[in-house]
Amino acid sequence: MGADAVPGTEEGAGGRPRARSETSQDDRYRGLSLWWDTLPGPLRVRPGLPGDTDVDVAVVGGGYTGLWTARSLAIADPGLRIVVLEAEVAGYGASGRNGGWCSALFAASDAKLASEHGADAARRMRVAMEETVDEVGRAAAEDGIDCHYAKGGTVVAARGPAQVARAKDEVAEARRFGAAEGDLVWLDPEPARERIGATGVLGATYTPHCAAIHPARLARGLAEAVERRGVAIYEGTPVVEIRPARGGRRPEAVTARGTVRAEVVVRALEGWTPTLPGEARTLAPVYSLMIATEPLDETFWKEAGLSGRETFSDHRHLIIYGQRTADGRIAFGGRGAPYHFGSAVRPGFDRDARVHEELRRTLVDLFPAARDAAVTHRWGGPIGVPRDWHSSVGLDRATGIAWAGGYVGDGVSTTNLAGRTLADLVTGRDSDLVTLPWVDHRWRRWEPEPLRWLGVNAGLRGVGLADRSEERRGRPSWLASKMSGVLGGH
Repeated sequence: MGADAVPGTEEGAGGRPRARSETSQDDRYRGLSLWWDTLPGPLRVRPGLPGDTDVDVAVVGGGYTGLWTARSLAIADPGLRIVVLEAEVAGYGASGRNGGWCSALFAASDAKLASEHGADAARRMRVAMEETVDEVGRAAAEDGIDCHYAKGGTVVAARGPAQVARAKDEVAEARRFGAAEGDLVWLDPEPARERIGATGVLGATYTPHCAAIHPARLARGLAEAVERRGVAIYEGTPVVEIRPARGGRRPEAVTARGTVRAEVVVRALEGWTPTLPGEARTLAPVYSLMIATEPLDETFWKEAGLSGRETFSDHRHLIIYGQRTADGRIAFGGRGAPYHFGSAVRPGFDRDARVHEELRRTLVDLFPAARDAAVTHRWGGPIGVPRDWHSSVGLDRATGIAWAGGYVGDGVSTTNLAGRTLADLVTGRDSDLVTLPWVDHRWRRWEPEPLRWLGVNAGLRGVGLADRSEERRGRPSWLASKMSGVLGGH
């Protein structure tokens, strides 16, 4: 069911027939996003945890992080007993709702990584992320997952003098920290407009290190792939507490259906992390919302470009992101939804009429020919934002608790790197991955409320004001520098 569809319909997106007996199971999840609505065939909901269980590794969260971790562990040691515990269904969270950018973007900048870990560490992190973009495509192909993977790169338009200056600075910084000439390039106006036929394009940056994907196809395909490797996935099984090892007791994942005891428990909840006891200040769930148009005709695409299915954005401060889907739509999203007091995460926050309308206006501003296109889907969901803007993966052997997250919206590929890294940490493999600078990074906790609510929402408002100031004055805004580190990423 699309976000604007009528409940009880017997036909999905593109005229996909569904028997009425299937609709009661499908409707709730089809409505999560364009991606869920365009999954082929009926949705299979897996049984819940049957009771108390003893395993080697328990993974809490059935999104990309949890599924890539389970896959990597099963490959590294096929004898491991692995379970994945998911409150809803695999791919329910950001994994089935994101913008479909499988990119080399990492939450912490090269400059931040270099200042904290050294220039060589920053370079190795960049290379690992670039290689991960290809690894996602390779792994999906190996497991027979048709996730519409198209490595067309990313084009980010500069649509004003301040954006031009910022874009050129970004290229210069990438060179300073070891990026090869082809990793990120400045495009003059004419080649930029050949890539993206948006209004007001004065130039653009382009990187080849990104693929557009269909997020829900990847998530659901991964779930099936790990099951084929012997991993048990229990859906409809919310974890209410993760207990560390203590006094000879192994770590535990506690659910209403039973307790799972394991040698290692992996916390892989991203934006839902604050729902666990003691984790309210670990990550802030900040909502990112999206819209999707109906399929657009070739006349539109001839003008708009994106012929290689490049993902696209521009160099404003308040992040926007989009892709040309495999069936010719624009899937387009951005920040701007408020942070909710107490790190609350609720289904009612997935849709905000004001933000969705602003996204539509922004899309039409970029591509006026889309003015009369129907918006068929509106949706959203939370991303996980750490206080220090630095993604992390690690394993505390004393407690038996492993974790990965804080992707700030750049998780489609980073989750794959996290899963492979966690597999090496859990199995004790001495690999290059376990020496990357994000391994065992410890986050500073967010401020208590109401400071957290005031700070995050002030940052959202501030970056929006900075963009409007730059549009009017044509100069970089001083306010943006004051708000850096509050919102960003794709």
